Amino acid sequence: MSDNQSVGLSADQSVGQSADKTAGQSADKTVGQSADKTAGQATDLLGFDNVLLPVGDLDEAVGFYERLGFPVSARIDEIGLAILKVGKEMPGVLLRVEDEAVRQPPPWASPRVWLEVRDARAAGRALDAAGVKLLAPPFSVATGWTVEVADPWGNVVGFTDYCKRPELARS
Repeated sequence: MSDNQSVGLSADQSVGQSADKTAGQSADKTVGQSADKTAGQATDLLGFDNVLLPVGDLDEAVGFYERLGFPVSARIDEIGLAILKVGKEMPGVLLRVEDEAVRQPPPWASPRVWLEVRDARAAGRALDAAGVKLLAPPFSVATGWTVEVADPWGNVVGFTDYCKRPELARS
């Protein structure tokens, strides 16, 4: 099954191509049932904007993510916000201080943000050497390998590669 099919789209369709459908469909229809039941042009998905992660302490969070290899592109202490750069892309990871963010281990069913790296197993070794605790040893996925870490507030970040499917990797 292709990625498009897993969300209810055929291989020759993409989100936003169904011009005859509108966002005003009945509320009892769920996203992903089939391509003809999408919100159409109203949700013409163009790409990621940012990923926001709640943290309890901005200084500690910035230090943790810098150890993971994220450069800080902007920081606004007055509002408790740091923007981390991800590769050459403009979207980034936003660390935002939230009063409710408490230190916790990640629940297994928690959302995860995976970022592409050239070699996930090498990334795992480098993270371990930098004192970052891995959630588990690098594990095999369909496209390559992945290693995951969690920040002190339970946000899970994965580093994944495409060594098994290099034709899908970023160049």
